[in-house]
Amino acid sequence: MNDSSHHLLIAVDGGGTGCRAAIGTPARGVIARADAGRANVASDPDLAIQNVIEAIEKAAQSAGIAPDALSRATAHLGLAGVMTPHDSARVAAALPYRRVVVTDDRPTAVAGALGDQNGALLSIGTGSIIAARAAGRFRFVGSWGFHVSDQGSGAWLGRAALIQVLLCHDGIEAHSPLTRHILAQFGDDPNAIVAFSMSAKAGDYATLAPEIVAQAHAGDPWGRTIMATGATYLARGLAQVGFVPGETLCLTGGVGPHYAEYLPPELLVGLAPARGNALDGAFHLALLNATTTAETAP
Repeated sequence: MNDSSHHLLIAVDGGGTGCRAAIGTPARGVIARADAGRANVASDPDLAIQNVIEAIEKAAQSAGIAPDALSRATAHLGLAGVMTPHDSARVAAALPYRRVVVTDDRPTAVAGALGDQNGALLSIGTGSIIAARAAGRFRFVGSWGFHVSDQGSGAWLGRAALIQVLLCHDGIEAHSPLTRHILAQFGDDPNAIVAFSMSAKAGDYATLAPEIVAQAHAGDPWGRTIMATGATYLARGLAQVGFVPGETLCLTGGVGPHYAEYLPPELLVGLAPARGNALDGAFHLALLNATTTAETAP
């Protein structure tokens, strides 16, 4: 396309709970957004691809963009569960766009929150991202997926709460309002919790996170214990990526900002709002990709 300012850009931010897509141009920025279902490549790659395409097509329809025009677009997708180049290539091959770059969700989260600024990011939603940017270089900790990592995340909170519920049911620990409330959601039947765990995805566990956060804020002892345990891990992760108290720190995601109540106060001296979200970061990276393509085109 000769007029690069009108080049179509596609951005996607996908995770275990859902995915979001944005379409725009360099000149106009984002002109339409849309949502679809979960898009964790590790959990279900085919479903992730299906939901990504659905979100993109819904955004295009909202913007009045003809489907055939999407073939000339440049896209950047930041998806949870992208672990290898093969994962990236598989998703990219399923999308009929001019140029598609697929990464995990960490680069888009950092680009959205920090831009070109140095600092650190705790992006805590269904999964968890601990990242720092210094002198143009990035360091990451964790984000190895729900089954072996993602401590502090919404999914981790949900599973930790269910473990506590069963301990209380067995009489090893004393119930609190939180554990009684969660058990009631399963019909006061611990076997229902076991059945749930047999097929539950990270996003399913994360549906319990809002209740855990709310009850913890209200003073529930088990809620606060679980949140404090998550905060301890996040603080250790910040130290590992080289974060120095006083530097900029962004807390993002559905759960991230709630950890401010549990992190050591010295880590929050440089607490600042994120410049944008992961979808903004994906759009920014799509713009950079399109610019690079234009500059190298014959």
